[in-house]
Amino acid sequence: MEAFWISLVVIFVAELGDKSQLMAMTFATRFKAWPVLAGITIATTVVHLLSVAVGGLVGDLLPTTAIAVVAGIAFLGFAAWTLRGDELTEEESGKAARTTRSALIAVTVAFFLSELGDKTMLATITLATQHGWLGTWIGSTVGMVAADALAIVVGRMLGRHLPEKVIRYGAAAAFAVFGVILIGDALM
Repeated sequence: MEAFWISLVVIFVAELGDKSQLMAMTFATRFKAWPVLAGITIATTVVHLLSVAVGGLVGDLLPTTAIAVVAGIAFLGFAAWTLRGDELTEEESGKAARTTRSALIAVTVAFFLSELGDKTMLATITLATQHGWLGTWIGSTVGMVAADALAIVVGRMLGRHLPEKVIRYGAAAAFAVFGVILIGDALM
């Protein structure tokens, strides 16, 4: 239980103001809250399981530079994709309103990539070297999902008051900034 509580608090605090929270807010302005939260939960569960495995086995031997560069390039691609936008026919628009699968996939992939080599992943690895893996895994996952759930609530509230064009440009800019930051941090 000690590993659970320590990990929950440390990761929750580390996540406040992090790019993942901003991503959650951005996604929440474009998609329904449940697929966004589900995508975050899936990605976080997998990344933090990998983190505790690495922390338990090798500790500090993670090659974060290459991972961060790849994630940064992917984010620049997400920015371009967001700017380009997609035009839906009436039939596709109706189908999009009924399904959440593509939103779930987009959020899961984006969060998975953004968390690889991120400070919360490194914090989880560090915690796993000092505490039990199971408590660290569950606590870090719950802490991150809780922090991002707060961002989803804020994003949903903002999304009701912003025009689609502002949301699209803002999301593209956010992805581009995250991509540049990831690449810059990796190369520094």
